Amino acid sequence: MNSKLVITLSLIFVVTACSKTPDQNTYKQTDRPTVTAQFEQSDEMISKYLDQLDDPNTTLDDKKRIVCVDYPKEYKSNYMPSLLKLNPENYTEAKLLSDLDIALSYYKEKENIQCP
Repeated sequence: MNSKLVITLSLIFVVTACSKTPDQNTYKQTDRPTVTAQFEQSDEMISKYLDQLDDPNTTLDDKKRIVCVDYPKEYKSNYMPSLLKLNPENYTEAKLLSDLDIALSYYKEKENIQCP
């Protein structure tokens, strides 16, 4: 009798413990559209910055502001956190910061920009 009770309680415990995991996944799935929208908005903003940096009609002052302030702020505040939430298995913070440094170094050298 005791063994049946122990087995039954163990089975109930296992079923209950396993059923809690989908609740956590459901939360992540409901949050995903918001994070995706944030990522897409940030990606669009970064694309605009890159277009401005590649546009010969953009003034040097505007390029300096984009390279030194706007682009890194958008990247670190919105783009990178959203991307890490959406795809953590393929990206790390260190890798994304390295990519940012590479991009900024390219434009700093290309336009001879010195950030304060």
